[in-house]
Amino acid sequence: MHYEKTNGDYLFSTDKSKLQVGLIYSYLSKESYWARNIPLDVVEASIKGSVCFGVYKEGLQIGYARVITDLASFGYLADVFVVEGHRGRGISKELMSFIMSYEPLKKLRRFMLATRDAHGLYEQFGFKPLSEPGRFMEINPFESYPT
Repeated sequence: MHYEKTNGDYLFSTDKSKLQVGLIYSYLSKESYWARNIPLDVVEASIKGSVCFGVYKEGLQIGYARVITDLASFGYLADVFVVEGHRGRGISKELMSFIMSYEPLKKLRRFMLATRDAHGLYEQFGFKPLSEPGRFMEINPFESYPT
């Protein structure tokens, strides 16, 4: 079952069949700072393995986010974006509200994300710096996708 909501001219949906993979791939591989040069097959696999949230206007996708999760205890918010031309209208805030109201995510014990420049947005939804950063570790074999 899909979760959907409209706000004015915008449709917010968890229906993966509505996702426009070409747009997602283009944005992530060419415009994002976090996934530049990401291969298409990696984008497709990431969609398959995540709960995805699309934003649409007149049938065209204009926003996206995904949550990598077990739907029981942990989630990681990733790949949040709104395309140029639709920014500055509160869509990212509405997208976050839509994500946070998605019932299966409400019971997560830990919900994380990483951002370089959108702290103010995420703080509005309860995200804050790690309380114990010394507990967290990572493997980062390459800083960016190869060109």
